[in-house]
Amino acid sequence: MKKIIHLIIVITLLSGAASCATGSRSATGGEVTGVGGSSWAEPIPYGMVLVSRGSVKMGPAKDDSLWNIRANSRGVSVDAFWMDETEITNSKYKQFVFWVRDSIIRERLADPAFGGNEEFKIEEDREGNPVTPHLNWSKPIPWRNANEDEQRAIESLYRTNPITGARELDPEQLNYRYEVYNHTEAARRKHRLNPARREYNTDHPVPTATP
Repeated sequence: MKKIIHLIIVITLLSGAASCATGSRSATGGEVTGVGGSSWAEPIPYGMVLVSRGSVKMGPAKDDSLWNIRANSRGVSVDAFWMDETEITNSKYKQFVFWVRDSIIRERLADPAFGGNEEFKIEEDREGNPVTPHLNWSKPIPWRNANEDEQRAIESLYRTNPITGARELDPEQLNYRYEVYNHTEAARRKHRLNPARREYNTDHPVPTATP
């Protein structure tokens, strides 16, 4: 009886081991195939569309005896790329106009000739050290609860249309400043942020020898 019980236990253990070994192997015969996971897709950039890849024929398709041009068209493949859906939308232009409007109004709210509120322009850091004056965009414009000086600063950017009588922005005052950065020039060694690493001789030849 004991031999039969021992035999049953041995058979059970062997069956369990075999099932574990079988379960650990995949249906591909033990090949490395990777684990399951969600697929990845490239995110769509905002306001852009995908132009699919394709091919075009470049060059003349027929001989031109008048200009002595022989047909040498060749196929050119173009990979897929992202492109702006439109050059600019009405919504983007409206956002830009409002940004210019708000910046001018903040300038006048800080100007002593209009609002005279120094909170709309930052001239010192938190430690009280002087910095380049710039607008404080965290200070909201008092569109509703403006005092007399603030209201005068805001209304100075608006006009009354002589034909319709509607209150509108004065386009002649919507002037803006912009700056252009030369990234190639900014990357030179003489413009490094650390003065100790600046090197004004930027005409060193680029090494081309293969080590």
